[in-house]
Amino acid sequence: MLSLVMVLNYVILMICILVGVAFLTLLERKILGYIQIRKGPNKVGVAGLFQPFADAVKLFSKELTSPMMSNFLPYYISPVMTLFLSLVIWIIMPYEFSLVSFEMSVLFFLACSSMGVYTIMSAGWASNSKYALLGSLRSAAQTISYEVSLALILLSFIFLTGSFDFLNFSEYQKEMWFIFISGPLSMVWFVSCLAETNRTPFDFAEGESELVSGFNVEYSSGGFALIFMGEYSMILFMSMLFSLMFLGGGVSSVLFYLKLGLLSFMFVWVRGTLPRFRYDKLMSLAWKSFLPVSLNYLLFFSSFKVFLMVFI
Repeated sequence: MLSLVMVLNYVILMICILVGVAFLTLLERKILGYIQIRKGPNKVGVAGLFQPFADAVKLFSKELTSPMMSNFLPYYISPVMTLFLSLVIWIIMPYEFSLVSFEMSVLFFLACSSMGVYTIMSAGWASNSKYALLGSLRSAAQTISYEVSLALILLSFIFLTGSFDFLNFSEYQKEMWFIFISGPLSMVWFVSCLAETNRTPFDFAEGESELVSGFNVEYSSGGFALIFMGEYSMILFMSMLFSLMFLGGGVSSVLFYLKLGLLSFMFVWVRGTLPRFRYDKLMSLAWKSFLPVSLNYLLFFSSFKVFLMVFI
């Protein structure tokens, strides 16, 4: 009975995430419209509220084409795996009742986010297009660079909380949010999240100006929609994780979701204001700036924990 309730809760969570993804695309188009001094979508429904559903119907009803020279099986499986990984990662969301929030959730997050690069590489390689392959190679190099910093930041908090469970992060922040003791680390995490989700100014995998849409250039209709939904689901997840790690609050409170929405807004705001980085500057930022900062914080938190254990 308990497992049935957990499955039902997870299905409801998936539906809520997919509806959230739909309206996040509308929010993005509206915000980008106002940043560029235009209206954004406003024709379908009241103030364009049904635009995401019109887009979904259009994308999934179009003919699904595949390049003649593509590798058929990985070409079709890659978008499905992209969405699957971005949805299955949500089971670590630390609800205090009947959901699969488990003790090793930090390790599960690292494993799932590392798997994401394989789907992009597979999509780029299977398309059998030089632009798609270049986009996927860029994405692989970028993900490797930034996941080192992400892992070290998480390791810092593991030292601090003494647990691999995300549920403990909200427990430890009842008195004071972690952002007050690790401000620079929160900024490094946010920028690394932008790179992890292939967002501007780190959207090298889909650089339209030089790679004609990058790794997804050969995808259309349903395949493109699944990649798109996977990317936006990860944006919502990374916003949730930032809020959980640095801004405290249990996931049962309304304030938590307001913070999540504000962080998702910041993802869009960055896209509307910043130009794309040069690739060598991205690598320099990852290895020469973010890695030393996260290593220093790791040493600081581990020393702090040892000090507490020895003297208190």
